[in-house]
Amino acid sequence: MAVCIAVIAKENYPLYIRSVPSQNELKFHYTVHTSLDVVEEKVSAVGKSLADQRELYLGLLYPTEDYKVYGYVTNSKVKFVIVVDSSNTSLRDNEIRSMFRKLHNSFTDVMCNPFYNPGDPILSKAFNGIVSGMMVQTS
Repeated sequence: MAVCIAVIAKENYPLYIRSVPSQNELKFHYTVHTSLDVVEEKVSAVGKSLADQRELYLGLLYPTEDYKVYGYVTNSKVKFVIVVDSSNTSLRDNEIRSMFRKLHNSFTDVMCNPFYNPGDPILSKAFNGIVSGMMVQTS
């Protein structure tokens, strides 16, 4: 499961970021921020090639010693970043895809809320509940 989940706006500022070990929160902010460069590289590379434009999943952005960082970009250029623990070898690519799909659907529900102003931080309890279900449960 994920140790950090972030939603980044089109203009590259965080709409939502949540990490499980709260003492490492600054480290995860840095990890998510540095992953944006890789996201931009992959998005521009897809734009140049004749690949399927509907493929939103970017796959593994980069591995670090402790974590693996995965990316996803919506059609409106909102970026989702999921950081998972490198020691979790049972997590497959299709499971990461389904996590992004669930996150995207929940994000769409937030955007459809008439009381949400696009660009504001996401404070939805339903969205937070979906994210909590994807996070590593620490005792």
